[in-house]
Amino acid sequence: MTTHTLPHITAETSANPTASIIWLHGLGADGHDFEPIVSELGLPDDLAVRFIFPHAPAMPVSINGGYIMPAWYDIKQQDLGVEHDKDGVHASATSIQMLIDQEMMRGIPANRILLAGFSQGAAMALYTGLRQSESLAGIMALSGYVLLPDELTSISAKSLKTPIFMAHGVHDPVVLFEWGETSYRKLQAQGCPVAWHTYPMEHSLCAEEINDIGAWITSIFKA
Repeated sequence: MTTHTLPHITAETSANPTASIIWLHGLGADGHDFEPIVSELGLPDDLAVRFIFPHAPAMPVSINGGYIMPAWYDIKQQDLGVEHDKDGVHASATSIQMLIDQEMMRGIPANRILLAGFSQGAAMALYTGLRQSESLAGIMALSGYVLLPDELTSISAKSLKTPIFMAHGVHDPVVLFEWGETSYRKLQAQGCPVAWHTYPMEHSLCAEEINDIGAWITSIFKA
């Protein structure tokens, strides 16, 4: 059983943060991947945010020939909508939950904690964020998809109130656009307040998207 929080990088926009953002990287990357984005978001000077960028554990990834790399769960097939590594997803959700709990123990309430992620990290942000006993400030899923869709009925009543920012590149060759759009529609059908953003890009981020992310984060925490 996991007793320690995931190793992570912490960056604070100013002293005494009043909000936290836990940002999950994609397959094969690490917590450093999105560290530079903090200065690009254009957040207000008077918004004190603690960014946490955890490192996923290293594990063999089937789709990459069993090569060991940082991953939140194993991927066995190219079609990400077919089969999901349930045990891996549940284990990572438990580890991510420990980071959320840690922030709450540091005095940041759930409604001031935002869970974000890219690709695999986006999938985990959605999965973990929608299973909270209290609604979070928000969930941001960039170029991701819904994991274990059969479990969507287990979304907690409180989590149904959590605002969701989903974004996807229309030319994404890794997590196909249709997978992201289908996931958006599934969440919408469950009653989740989800906003869907599309951009003319592949499996990445673009300047327009980063501007939209910064504006959304500001609107969430300055409301």
